[in-house]
Amino acid sequence: MKKQLVIAVAAAGISLASLGVQAYEQGDIVFRAGIATVAPTGDSDAIELPTSPTTVLPGGVDVDDGTAISLIATWMMLDNWGVELLAATPFKHDIDLVDLPVAAGSTKHLPPTVSIQWYPRGGMEGWQPYLGLGINYTTFFSEDVDSELGAVLGDLLDVTSAKLSLDDSMGLAAQAGVDIPLSDKWALNLGLWYIDIATTADIDVTTGSGGNATLSFDVDIDPWVYNIGVAYKF
Repeated sequence: MKKQLVIAVAAAGISLASLGVQAYEQGDIVFRAGIATVAPTGDSDAIELPTSPTTVLPGGVDVDDGTAISLIATWMMLDNWGVELLAATPFKHDIDLVDLPVAAGSTKHLPPTVSIQWYPRGGMEGWQPYLGLGINYTTFFSEDVDSELGAVLGDLLDVTSAKLSLDDSMGLAAQAGVDIPLSDKWALNLGLWYIDIATTADIDVTTGSGGNATLSFDVDIDPWVYNIGVAYKF
């Protein structure tokens, strides 16, 4: 009886293992979707306010994390090499002043990234780790100045209105990930990117006397991007 039970368990294990068998080969298309978090690691230049004497916010701003739905497609041009397009729904980030407990604003961005990937186990059955290197283009939109920052600027500069804009960015991106098979088509995906994102922030202000000024400062976002989701091989 024990022998039969061992054989049954072994057979079940072999059956389950066979469900996880898959190989990536030339011509395959792998689509991945999941949840991605952009976690900035950079900092910003000091912010100089045109007061008399000049007021300096030496800590600049801090960009908070943002989470969105990831949409990723890879075409296997060879068994071991693929081309990936990373896309996502818009990420939203809150922006805070570092030196003051003040909300500075918010922005949304899209980070399309094209990478060349290397699959060391391409053409082999089982789990599929990969490494990639590519180019990221980040576009910012829906930038807003928070009312808390508006109040600070109003006190210091007699500001009546303020508008935030962020320049688009282009930089390198490096990645690592793995697909863990769940069946012959489906897999669990875990992915990690480091992306070079740098932008210039402009806050255009209008004062009560009708004057105009622009507060400009560079912001290095340089985020780690963490993704968990599923992969489907066509």
